[in-house]
Amino acid sequence: MEPLDKPDELLALHDVTAVLFDTLRDWFDVPDRVSLSLQDVDAAVTELSEPVMVAAMAMRKLQALRLLSQPGVRTSTDVVVSIVQDLDRALLHAPSLHLERRARLADWDAALEELTTTPEEQPAHQEDPAGEGEDAETAAFRALHARLHEAVHAVVQASDGQIRYFV
Repeated sequence: MEPLDKPDELLALHDVTAVLFDTLRDWFDVPDRVSLSLQDVDAAVTELSEPVMVAAMAMRKLQALRLLSQPGVRTSTDVVVSIVQDLDRALLHAPSLHLERRARLADWDAALEELTTTPEEQPAHQEDPAGEGEDAETAAFRALHARLHEAVHAVVQASDGQIRYFV
């Protein structure tokens, strides 16, 4: 069988992955390089409980997905589905882990002082326009995450539910 052309939704992930990658780096202060312990089979238990390492592993998957979303790079239905599935849990929990981390690292004295300033002196906060309690950055992150699912659906639909190659 001839390879299929990549659906537009998959091609669009090239830019989406870059934004998600940068957001994870910013939210979790992921260094340019991370190392993995292969000392024994249980070494990952400690590493994968650290939000920075979870973000780093997700960033690596985003790098792979970005590569596969480029025109001319051969991939298949199952590979796209697997990578997005691997990313799903990390991206789903990233906003709440980010908020927990931010709360843990907050300068609470400065935050209290900000609360006691007069309303005219307080900086404007970005609120969620839908009124769901999310800030604009989190809402944008969730919308980009949803685009990964749109790409998977488009790939599965284009391949008629079969494992097919795409270029």
